[in-house]
Amino acid sequence: MLKHQPTGYMENSISYSAIEDVQLLSWENAPKYCLQLTIPGGTVLLQAANSYLRDQWFHSLQWKKKIYKYKKVLSNPSRWEVVLKEIRTLVDMALTSPLQDDSIHQAPLEIVSKLLSENNNLTTQDHESIIVAIAPLLENNHPPPDLCEFFCKHCRERPRSMVVIEVFTPVVQRILKHNMDFGKCPRLRLFTQEYILSLNELNAGMEVVKKFIHSMHGPTGQCPHPRVLPNLVAVCLAAIYSCYEEFINSRDNSPSLKEIRNGCQQQCDRKPNLPLRLLHTSPDLVSQEATLTESRLKPVIVTSNEIHVEVERNNTANQKMTAGVGNDSEPNLIDCLMVSPTCSTMSIELSPQADRILGCYVEILKMLSDYDDWRPALASLLQPIPFPKEALAHEKFTKELKYVIQRFAEDPRQEVHSCLLSVRAGKDGWFQLYSPGGVACDDDGELFASMVHILMGSCYKTKKFLLSLAENKLGPCMLLALRGNQTMVEILCLMLEYNIIDNNDTQLQIISTLESTDVGKRMYEQLCERQRELKELQRKGGPTRLTLPSKSTDADLARLLSSGSFGNLENLSLAFTNVTSACAEHLIKLPSLKQLNLWSTQFGDAGLRLLSEHLTMLQVLNLCETPVTDAGLLALSSMKSLCSLNMNSTKLSADTYEDLKAKLPNLKEVDVRYTEAW
Repeated sequence: MLKHQPTGYMENSISYSAIEDVQLLSWENAPKYCLQLTIPGGTVLLQAANSYLRDQWFHSLQWKKKIYKYKKVLSNPSRWEVVLKEIRTLVDMALTSPLQDDSIHQAPLEIVSKLLSENNNLTTQDHESIIVAIAPLLENNHPPPDLCEFFCKHCRERPRSMVVIEVFTPVVQRILKHNMDFGKCPRLRLFTQEYILSLNELNAGMEVVKKFIHSMHGPTGQCPHPRVLPNLVAVCLAAIYSCYEEFINSRDNSPSLKEIRNGCQQQCDRKPNLPLRLLHTSPDLVSQEATLTESRLKPVIVTSNEIHVEVERNNTANQKMTAGVGNDSEPNLIDCLMVSPTCSTMSIELSPQADRILGCYVEILKMLSDYDDWRPALASLLQPIPFPKEALAHEKFTKELKYVIQRFAEDPRQEVHSCLLSVRAGKDGWFQLYSPGGVACDDDGELFASMVHILMGSCYKTKKFLLSLAENKLGPCMLLALRGNQTMVEILCLMLEYNIIDNNDTQLQIISTLESTDVGKRMYEQLCERQRELKELQRKGGPTRLTLPSKSTDADLARLLSSGSFGNLENLSLAFTNVTSACAEHLIKLPSLKQLNLWSTQFGDAGLRLLSEHLTMLQVLNLCETPVTDAGLLALSSMKSLCSLNMNSTKLSADTYEDLKAKLPNLKEVDVRYTEAW
């Protein structure tokens, strides 16, 4: 609204629709910049401070005046050919306007969106004509929510329409490149989801989808658009969730994972808290169930496609549940999804449409995992396992997703394969799900062996990882070693070398397993030889202080330590030598070492991680002018005996320094000069 009175400042309002004409006024040799508005009963003169502001007013008033006109015309459509013509004129006006504002393009889209929502009797041809007419506005603007719904409907009803390829493709590409949060506009995500499904309905099917994904990545080895991958993953996760939504919503009498662990009381309209078990299909289940006595309460079965869930009611289960009361942590998925020995089951298949959606979007996840530059971010996004438990119990889903997990297990980058582990303690990771005994494991341990191999190569908490394997996966490790798997043979040898196994009978069984194959026998003999050398090295005697000459290498240190006994060695200086992290495997064998000088060596993060796990009694450590970073220095927090630490001229950050000070109570002398923490 504009405000006016005959003289002075404007006070009474004038509606934009009442403006009959707007004209620019100027006078020769007079610096006045005015607009003349023609209204019923007279005119209004507006004076601006400069020509730029006057022109802005002029174009803004023209725009408002025309927008009100089109709103009125399109609010009561009579003939659609006239409406279509008006829409095209409206679009042209928005495209040619000199005004630079998001609302210039959004306003016409909202008018058309309202028009479509209020007129459901349009023909398919009318739909396509309107979409083509507004296409130029969509090149630089996201469609409004109502328009997204209209686009979704078109994708579902006419997936093979050329409009989908020619008009929707650039719109979806823009959404994937620039959208920051689908949570603020979920209909954009739904439109993207329906568009991809419509591509899958074309004759070439997934090949078309694959070409689209490749176009989003670009021809180079690095995708130039950082938002594309997280947006694609968000679309995939939502689509996969929708496949199981009907089953998820039917959990009326099924306890949640947290309820299973905590044994909390249900609402009065729900059945008592019961443990949830996943079952594998077995032809003997029905006959086995028939042998159960009638006195035993029969289990309740809730099922989906190839998903069998037994709710078992017995006193033992209730006792187990009661024991978990008071624990607020998230329940362990594997504990809840156990294999039940006997039970009759029913199978409810996913609908054909849900099955097609599942196949399409799991295939897209597989495509994403094939791009080297996308794999680290994809692994990070999937590390928390963002799928419903129904999907994880679905054999078809986990079998297809196995390809993605395999790609993570084959990637040498630690930032990728470390995401196979759980995101935090108490939660399950892909490593647990695809290990023997896990709900997703469908092989004889080949993927498990691959994951163990890659994780052992980079896991700095080697002993902790071995302890976890010995506690939870010793049986599968021994079975695979018995079948000649070299990775598992190495694992068993490391368990013996690091004294992971305390039980004597278990140690003997591991030795028997190793001696049952040629590769195992050879590696066990090498272990025995190393142990003999280690006993000689650690035998009491030898010097208490040792300094290697400058320019010495890892090989020189290894030869020196193999030449006699060093059980008394407390002070070792490797300053100004050429040793690297590789020498750490020799240093950790020195039982009395308390002071270690690595000044100006090439000793790095990997070596620090190994030292922190084995030399917990080390008191003095000099890392001055070494290439260590926060990644390795953080591992020192486990060396509680450290009282002197020199990190001068390293890549130490202030945050890591504060963390170390908080976790090393005996630290008295610290040198952080020429670091960020200085």
